[in-house]
Amino acid sequence: MTPYSPSSDPAVPEKPMVTSKIPRILAVANQKGGVGKTTTAVNLATALSAIGKRVLLVDLDPQGNASTGLGVKRAGLRTSTYDVIFEDAHVIDTAQPTKVPGLFVLPSSIHLSGAEIELVSARRREYRLQEALRTALPYDYVVIDCPPSLSLLTLNALVAADSIVVPLQCEFFALEGLSHLVKTIERVQQTFNPRLNIHGVVLTMYDPRNRLSAMVADDVRKYFGDKVYKTVIPRNVRLSEAPSYGLPAIVYDMRCPGARAYISLAGEVLKREKSMTASSSVIPPHTTEAA
Repeated sequence: MTPYSPSSDPAVPEKPMVTSKIPRILAVANQKGGVGKTTTAVNLATALSAIGKRVLLVDLDPQGNASTGLGVKRAGLRTSTYDVIFEDAHVIDTAQPTKVPGLFVLPSSIHLSGAEIELVSARRREYRLQEALRTALPYDYVVIDCPPSLSLLTLNALVAADSIVVPLQCEFFALEGLSHLVKTIERVQQTFNPRLNIHGVVLTMYDPRNRLSAMVADDVRKYFGDKVYKTVIPRNVRLSEAPSYGLPAIVYDMRCPGARAYISLAGEVLKREKSMTASSSVIPPHTTEAA
């Protein structure tokens, strides 16, 4: 892959050209916190952009770590993911360009903190994000960074998504609670979104010096089989440092093991995408399901 550099003048907004294509939507989800979910969402989106895809990262987490990790100053935002969900703001108008060519972010804001309460009584509450994203947009991929919980916001992401990428930490309690996520996915398939599937499970925070990491990896591969990506994300201090500079690790230090792993993961994702889209080519175009 040819190395690239951030745009030289990030102050000049990069306006995407409007197309008539519905993007592929990947939700990065795990109700357990601290598994590398946001790191995976940010760096997977960046790696897909580096490969030449136009990508929108949707920050659906009220904490907004994906937004700040891409250099977005949330204090000065006029519109955010909240406005897209509740105020019918358009995705293209709300998306912010980043320092990475081809990568845009739909930023989070503090208003999302009260979204759970507002969604309870909202019309078509499960479909708000789907209605915003499953339309003609100038992106090849939309990557959604979900909150670390099985909430109404996460449900909105699962209803909107084609597939789920599940980050799984290589530690003792990794599989604890994962069965709940699988059951939730099955319920969403049956009730709201029949096209939803698990794109893959990515093992994160892998330490080859730790026997437990290898044992957890073996257990996960036995449980999920081919659904587990071959690429594993190592424990890497550069992955932790990068967000404090408002940069993805792939831009902060492209040669570090963590960055190289996410570039490899993006290649695996695209390879699976080819087979998945080919197998679904006989299915009619996606439509918005009725409530």
